[in-house]
Amino acid sequence: MKRILLLGGVTEALAIARTLGPEHIYSLAGVGRVPTDLNCQLKVGGYGGAEGLALFIREQGVDLLLDATHPYAAQISRNAAVATGLSGIECWALRRPTWQPGPDDDWREVADWAELTTALQPFKRPLFTLGREPLQHLHEIPGHQFWTLRALDPYPGNERCEVIGARGPFHLKDERALFQQRQIDVLISKNSGSQATEPKLEVARELRVPVLVLKRPALPEVDRVFGSVEETLQALAALATGQPSPRE
Repeated sequence: MKRILLLGGVTEALAIARTLGPEHIYSLAGVGRVPTDLNCQLKVGGYGGAEGLALFIREQGVDLLLDATHPYAAQISRNAAVATGLSGIECWALRRPTWQPGPDDDWREVADWAELTTALQPFKRPLFTLGREPLQHLHEIPGHQFWTLRALDPYPGNERCEVIGARGPFHLKDERALFQQRQIDVLISKNSGSQATEPKLEVARELRVPVLVLKRPALPEVDRVFGSVEETLQALAALATGQPSPRE
């Protein structure tokens, strides 16, 4: 049986980790909650770049790396691809499909923070769902704006910014209440593809609120790519039994 190193970071990774036995390793960066009910081994913390990860792979006798990190964690994914190349093992990846706008959506893609701030100028009550990144820019809030930030954990805001600590899944009625109570006139979101956070897009559509979507970063090529937990588990099961499985 091949020894698997699973790099986590999205909800789907935990679902995969729960199926792994004690010979496998589930690796987390340490941001957010750490599960305590797994049968597999758990590693929390970084590796020191691609070379450090390659060293860990060799020392632990890892035969396969499965990258199930967040689609915006591009550096981790690049390190995984380089490390597996240095170690001579395969790199698989679980990558969520992107959300796609519908005919009633007003989505405007932005490439980076500079484009985002320019696109934000006409609005007064933005809701940021980008994680912690906007916290670095609280001193840049224009005088005509009040920001609402949602992150995994609460952080201090200021007189023109409220920070909400909340973890998904989020529900439609609660998202609707958030938009209405805070008079949100623009939503800022990553295109994470997560079902747990998709209701905010439904509410934006209902209320005809524009959405500024941060473009996904380019991710490295790997040996196999899966779009769902089910596809990934099927491939892992086939690997465990030595049977061929359909390739992407």
